[in-house]
Amino acid sequence: MLRHRTAALIVAAGSGTRAGGGVPKQFAAVAGRPLVAHAFAALAGHVDELVVVIGPGQSALARSALGADVRLVEGGPTRRGSVANGLAALSADVERVLVHDAARPFLSPAVIARVLAALDDHDGATPVLAVADTLVRGDALLGEAVPRAGLYRVQTPQGFRVNVLRAAHAGWPADEEATDDAQMVRRLGGRVALVQGDAMLDKITYPDDFAAAEARVAWESRSASGFDVHRLEAGEELWLGGVLIPHDRGLSGHSDADVVLHALTDAVLGTIAAGDIGTHFPPSDPQWRGAASDQFLAHAAKLVADKGGRIDFVDLTILCEAPKIGPHRAAMVARIADILNLTPDRVSVKATTTERLGFTGREEGIAAQAIATISLPRVGRGGQA
Repeated sequence: MLRHRTAALIVAAGSGTRAGGGVPKQFAAVAGRPLVAHAFAALAGHVDELVVVIGPGQSALARSALGADVRLVEGGPTRRGSVANGLAALSADVERVLVHDAARPFLSPAVIARVLAALDDHDGATPVLAVADTLVRGDALLGEAVPRAGLYRVQTPQGFRVNVLRAAHAGWPADEEATDDAQMVRRLGGRVALVQGDAMLDKITYPDDFAAAEARVAWESRSASGFDVHRLEAGEELWLGGVLIPHDRGLSGHSDADVVLHALTDAVLGTIAAGDIGTHFPPSDPQWRGAASDQFLAHAAKLVADKGGRIDFVDLTILCEAPKIGPHRAAMVARIADILNLTPDRVSVKATTTERLGFTGREEGIAAQAIATISLPRVGRGGQA
């Protein structure tokens, strides 16, 4: 089958004033991520190039939500102008384009596939949902019912052959606004297919819509464990749980050898199947010599956050004969909670001895084991979170 080069435009140029909050709605969070980040992640694996159309002065917000290398285009004063600016930025060899509203975050691969498939024999395609509610005319009093047959709610992404959409924009009256791109193509003679949409694609416009969107998200709970051990040696500092502890010996390692934070870092990485601490911070790399281990844990936490996840609880057990952990437990809890942006009641630090058995019993080293529990959003049926 002939493959067509495809691009996507995410329209994220609005001010989002109706949604309230301190930032435009496309940059407000739902299910652990900004709205535009959900849309970006959903489309990224299905297109050859991806352009995000933003409003004036929004580049910092967009790069914070999507990364420094995202391709941004400044939009126009209207949605039509914003799409036109996005079209102008596409590569010359793009044949098909998906135009998607950032305010519809929960986009499934199935909807994308249906829209693209319809472009094989149509100029455009749009996902729709049949109207289920009774429709009536009226003002203060109930009027006549409106037949629902043949009525649909239009969603995005709308897909088009690029040359057709460009012609529709070029031929549209300058003094008239369009409800969406599909209507522009249809009015100028293009054939636009209707494909099955998804209730998860409901648009977020008002403050209450954010709560409704959160309610549609199913959260998956994951737990993973971590374990680490380091040798005690004279002349080294003893760092445990991000706290410097007075002792006659410290732990030896390539970094600061904080066995507690190392075990916890591995546990957090395990919850998202992201390897272990050595994968991300190899001991062969000289830049990590003597490094503070809090940055390792913060990195693991960011990877969870980048997936829209949240860390719910961490539990640690320190295995050593000395020093006594009790006097330092509160400081460790506070430091770990600070690194992970958790309240202290979500951090458990315990300690035990091994009854003088083994290397910890002989005070040759200290070991730590950790368990981290996180929640990851799962939206739609096989969709992107």
